Amino acid sequence: MNDGQAGRPVLVGYDDSTESRHALRWAVEEARLRRRPVLVCHALHWPYATKPVSAEMMAQIEQVAQAVVDEGVHRARELAPEVDARGLLARGTPAAVLLEVGREAELTVLGSRGQGGFDDLRVGSAAVQVPAHCVTPVVVVRPELRPPAAGAVRVVAGLDGSPACRTALDFALDEAALRLGTVTALCCWTECGSSSWPDPLPFVDSHALRRGAEDRFREVVTRLAGRHPDVPVTTEFVPERPQRALLAAAEDAALLVLGNRGNESRPCLLLGPVTQSALAEAGCPVAVTPASVLRPRIPPD
Repeated sequence: MNDGQAGRPVLVGYDDSTESRHALRWAVEEARLRRRPVLVCHALHWPYATKPVSAEMMAQIEQVAQAVVDEGVHRARELAPEVDARGLLARGTPAAVLLEVGREAELTVLGSRGQGGFDDLRVGSAAVQVPAHCVTPVVVVRPELRPPAAGAVRVVAGLDGSPACRTALDFALDEAALRLGTVTALCCWTECGSSSWPDPLPFVDSHALRRGAEDRFREVVTRLAGRHPDVPVTTEFVPERPQRALLAAAEDAALLVLGNRGNESRPCLLLGPVTQSALAEAGCPVAVTPASVLRPRIPPD
């Protein structure tokens, strides 16, 4: 391994499903761009409290599981021979293993679902649990429903002023810089007193509120985008519900980046409803970033 590939790896969950193969391809390209190793991880989980099989049978099961890891590493090396591809067979559920190993990874990549579940399942349990609990960014890759538009790579980031939205924009800028692409920063606004506003506020100038929010949104984007002056950034402030607006904006995007929970999330939720909706319905990979305790909610200047 050369010096450029030393450091924290790009972790990818792999179980030889169609979804995990898409995730592997995305992770290998990410590792190539970041000049990092890629760690192909498979979880071996016995779902029962006892093991009513012989030691020889368990050894055979482990051999099959190791073969999955080896096959994933082989695929990774075929995709990018210059990337240092490593394998890891770990014991535990897929979500638990990825969360534990992901603590030491640059980011974690996994498919939208694994080998289990029913045929019409859009997003599996690990694809929800890992983004909800992980302390580093997580990218969930669905089989591509629609290819990105030809031309420059576009990354979409959803912002709402919540703690996680700042790391979302940071990550989106990093990804666009790696791919020589652009970033679209999107903020959604719901008018006070509209049918979707839960409690209309009396004696409030909704137009003034909107102007203030839009100005603040653009100021924050401009300030954060200064870290990557070479990345073109456009802002969109739209009067629409975020689920609909984000999915529409990401139709021709290469990546959609969201915080793990936004302003509309209840305190008990670890993954917000907007992010959950995107994981199930977006036609491009979705990156979910955690809110850092060192980065509080963006205050007014």
